[in-house]
This record gives sequence, C-alpha cells and structure tokens, in this order.
Amino acid sequence: MNLFKDSALSVYKPNPRQYVAKIPQIPKLEVWFQRASDVVRKLQAEDLDLGIVGTDMVSELAYGDQNLIVVHEALAFGECHLGLGVPISGKFSNVKSLEDLKNMPDWTAENPLRVVTSYTNIAKEFFKRHGFQHVSFTAADGALEAAPAMGSADIILDLVSTGVTLRENNLKEIEGGNVLESQGMLVANRKALLERPGLLKIVHELIERFDAHLKARCYYSVIANMRGESPEEVASILLNAPGLRGLQGPTISPVYHFANGAASKEGMVATAGNVAHSYYAATICVHKKNLYKSLKALRKVGGSNVLVQPMTYIFDEEPQRWLDLLKKLDLSSGTVDVE
Repeated sequence: MNLFKDSALSVYKPNPRQYVAKIPQIPKLEVWFQRASDVVRKLQAEDLDLGIVGTDMVSELAYGDQNLIVVHEALAFGECHLGLGVPISGKFSNVKSLEDLKNMPDWTAENPLRVVTSYTNIAKEFFKRHGFQHVSFTAADGALEAAPAMGSADIILDLVSTGVTLRENNLKEIEGGNVLESQGMLVANRKALLERPGLLKIVHELIERFDAHLKARCYYSVIANMRGESPEEVASILLNAPGLRGLQGPTISPVYHFANGAASKEGMVATAGNVAHSYYAATICVHKKNLYKSLKALRKVGGSNVLVQPMTYIFDEEPQRWLDLLKKLDLSSGTVDVE
C-alpha cells in the first residue's frame, strides 16, 4: 500500500472487510486482495491480469511458465531471502557452509538429509544444482523452525528477514545457504497484455510511477551558489569534479542581488537598473550514499549556501522496463498507444 501511496496512487477500499478496492487515478483498474499463492495461481488461470507478489512465490509456483511475464522485478518492499536453517549444536555444530553440509557422512539412501519447507520446487532445484545425492523433502506451512528440535527434519528452508526467529530456535544460517533473494514484483498474464484492451496503457503508467518514485528515493537534489564568469564556466567546473555531474549534468541559473553592494531595505524596489549577479545557482542530483562526499567536493570547487532537498519523482524519457516488456511481447513502441 505504501508503494502505491508513494507513487501518487490512492487505493480506495471503502469497507475493510471487503477484498476489492479501486484506484481513483486509474479508474479502469480493479484491485483484489488475495493470498500470495492465490495471486500466482489466478494469474496462471487467467482470472487476473496483473499481480503484485514476492519473487519467492513466483519462483515456486510459476518457474518457467511462459504465460507469466515479470513486468517489474524490484518494487523494493518485502525484502527477504530464502535460506537454510541448520541446528547450531549436535552433529551440525561444525557445519559452517553448504559444502560442510553436503560432505557430512550421515547422508545415505536409507538416511537422507531431511529438509522441511514450504518451497519444495525451489528446494529440489537448489539441492540438485549443488550436487546433493541423498535428500528428502517434506512440505509444511508455518512454524518450520520447530521441526529439527521435534526430530521431524534435519534442516529447514524458509523465508528469512532478520534471522532472529532462526536464532531463537537454535538454528543458524550457513555460507552458501542463501537460496533466493526475494522482494515484491509486478507480474502479468501474457495473454491479457496482448488481448485486454487498455491493459498495456495501465501497465505503462504503473511502470512509470513506480520507477519514478523508486529512482527518486535514492537521490537528493542539491543546490549550491557558485562564482563564475558564465554558466558554461560553472558547468565545466562541476562536470570535471568527481561526483558532481548529476544524472545528465548540472543545471545552472544566475542568482540576482542588488547592484553596487546596496543592501536590501524595506520598501526598496528592485529594477532592471539596480540588480546584478555574481553568483550562479548550480543544481545537481546526488546519490544519498554520496551526499557528504559531494558536499565536500562542492566546497572544494567554491560552492556555498548548499541546500539539500529530497526528491519525489524522477521520470525518465521512457522507462527501460517498459521497453523490455515490449520486447518480451514482440511489440514496438510505435504500435502501442499509451497516451
């Protein structure tokens, strides 16, 4: 819900007990709240056109399904990973890595490594890829962390966020045991994209809104006063300074003040004859993690009165994910009306 709000889309659900909602900004789009597994299955059954669901669920239920298309793979919410949980004591006390686990002499055809998980398809592919010979899988939902202590499994494969639940149940993660990174994704039914009138236009808008917000949240807009003889001189200083080029280059504009050193007084009127400029305001986009480094670089080249503002949206000329989607659908941008 926060993703939609931050993308200037309001999800209107008049009755909290109902499962249906609307987005007023996109009147032709109807929103249904469903369990993650049901979202994937209903996309496959063509009961839904679009779905927002985790990477883990798409990989488990729809891996290789050519009728589902990932429209946006990184919506930056629900971040977690599928990982192995191995007991910290007993015969596993010296197991630090996936190789250690595989090379334990305990596993035989009669006594395989017992894995309990809600993700049996992902688990089978993972252990096969890493060369495990003797593994058995048990499907279960919820409270998997108790299985090793109860003796019903040797290890677990489950979603991990902070790892606190694992540790509180005497389990540990091991090197190489990160099975899959997961976060929210926008997924679509291929047939619906090609045949549902107006759906591609809606998808284009969603991609644009989501990408503009997600890109902007990583940047600050930084404005600094710079001395220079011309906008071109100030621009060249910034373009040649590491970390001060912005996304495509700085925006330079004159900063005006009263001429001849006259101080601004109450009632004093600025006219074309008594204003001048000796500073330029330079605006650049700076990645949040580089803010302080960029601030020091600005000061080094003469920047002063630095203002830092959060950015709300950065709209590209055309989102790359939209172009990628058209390619997956064997369409060209000229054949799709998104206006």
